[in-house]
Amino acid sequence: MSVVERPDGARIWWTSEGEGEPVVLIMGLAYPSDMWFRVTPVLAGRYRVLRLDNRGAGRTGDVPGAPYSVETMAGDVLAVLDEAGETSAHVVGASMGGLVAQEIALTAPDRVRSLVLACTHPGAAESVWDREALELLANRGNLTARQAAEASIPFNYAPGTPRERIEEDWAVRLPLASTPEGYLAQARGTAVWSGLKRLPSLRVPTLVVHGEGDRLVPTANGRRIAAEVPGAELEVLANANHLFFTDRPERTGDIFLAWLDRHRDAR
Repeated sequence: MSVVERPDGARIWWTSEGEGEPVVLIMGLAYPSDMWFRVTPVLAGRYRVLRLDNRGAGRTGDVPGAPYSVETMAGDVLAVLDEAGETSAHVVGASMGGLVAQEIALTAPDRVRSLVLACTHPGAAESVWDREALELLANRGNLTARQAAEASIPFNYAPGTPRERIEEDWAVRLPLASTPEGYLAQARGTAVWSGLKRLPSLRVPTLVVHGEGDRLVPTANGRRIAAEVPGAELEVLANANHLFFTDRPERTGDIFLAWLDRHRDAR
């Protein structure tokens, strides 16, 4: 594990596992990168997996300059690639991390070997939302991390996902829970980002993956991205909600590996 210092004083925590072509994993709103724990071992068997804690989350924590814009967080990812000695990588972004991944692919396409956009959207103003999910997000700052986790179950997990598996997620995530300030800094910064009108100019191989039952970021958003990006492919997972990599971990690993293997040596 390492830290890269940014010009604004932020110290971005990151780590590297495995060997091979680089894959960088970007996690969602207020989540630490440890939440990739079901995916990382599968990918690290064939690839060098880089993951970072976004500013406002995990071991990076709160930094000056709130709110944190998508553009700033994209710069953090590129700084990690530089520090890791990688000129380009396969870029995988989940939820808010998908916005960051889109921004990287749109503004620095030479750094992107291929792109995976998971359970994400093309910009808040242009997206479809579940009213109850929006109410939960708006009230998040008034809840403890445990209360928010409990309230989020219907929006994050499929009805058939075992409670034990959900508790495994929490055991990883809650000890590294964001502060209310970190959560709001990310949420406010990402709320104003827009990518939809730029997506037709995206020229990197793109896979969109979404849970069929996603209530936090409804599947219509993934379909919209796939329709706008030239040549994009779409995978919709049955029996899966927002955190499809918890609902369907084996299938997720198969999809990700198959995509990455197809796009080896893209640079």
